Amino acid sequence: MNHSATPIAESAPIVEVVAAVILQPDGRFLLTRRPGGKVYSGYWEFPGGKVEPNESLLHALERELWEELGIHVRQAHPWITRVFSYSHATVRLHFFRVVEWEGQPSSREEQELFWQSPHQVDVSPILPANGPILQALSLPPVYAITRAAETGIEAALQHIERALQNGLRLLQIREKQMAPDALRDFAGKVLELARPHQARVLINGNAALAQELGADGVHFTSPQLMAMSSRPDPGYGLCAASCHNAEELFAAEQLELDFAVLGPVQPTLSHPGLSPLGWRRFATLIRGYSLPVYALGGLHREDLPIAQEMGAHGIAMLRGIE
Repeated sequence: MNHSATPIAESAPIVEVVAAVILQPDGRFLLTRRPGGKVYSGYWEFPGGKVEPNESLLHALERELWEELGIHVRQAHPWITRVFSYSHATVRLHFFRVVEWEGQPSSREEQELFWQSPHQVDVSPILPANGPILQALSLPPVYAITRAAETGIEAALQHIERALQNGLRLLQIREKQMAPDALRDFAGKVLELARPHQARVLINGNAALAQELGADGVHFTSPQLMAMSSRPDPGYGLCAASCHNAEELFAAEQLELDFAVLGPVQPTLSHPGLSPLGWRRFATLIRGYSLPVYALGGLHREDLPIAQEMGAHGIAMLRGIE
């Protein structure tokens, strides 16, 4: 399930490449500038390189980071895989998030190094294949989902305000049972709370309401996803979708959505009719996937490390607002 930025000829060989998103605790990541004499010299990219024959991806990552930067990888998680066609080659880029390492990154191949923030990338030009990766890095690890019908509107707004103060930056308004006028009023109040914190708010299933209120995007239901033939107009902002199986993940990928949510991973009261995937099945479904994926279903904040170890971007939680 690999997304291609440009059409790939049937006979074009694909070069397997590993790329490292080396992450500081504050979210900053390392970019390196390609030295003179190389293709795309002067362009900034994530460190990494070609996978050698019969070499595992993780071993290739460890080897490349030692050769390029003089660091030993202690902990790295698979993340996003994307296929991109350059004029000189078609590459399959296997991105890993490196969260622990030994040593201080230093230039061992005459390349420049620069730590960057997901919300302010100051270097250019960036290697073309890395644009979607920079966008994905701006997505926070927790995606909270409202449940005002269960807690009551006033309590829900109080919980949301507290969560925003505590760092929540991505929120989905999902209120299936709320009357249209009440939903419009509730969503408007949530947006008012979110704006001062620069948190992004998506509205579930209602693109018209999202546009009317100036929300940051739309979260499509799986039936809506499967009925779509093209990505919505850019005016919708962020576009995400709920997925439960490989077919729905494939549809989200083909539509080039910004991210997907996959679940339920564990048993959940909100989807009693769906059998939980479990972590092994979850990891298998998103292996080699080109979009950021949030794990959903019976999860809590302490499940974030295992979700990311399995390849998830983060976790989505109905109770992530409390």
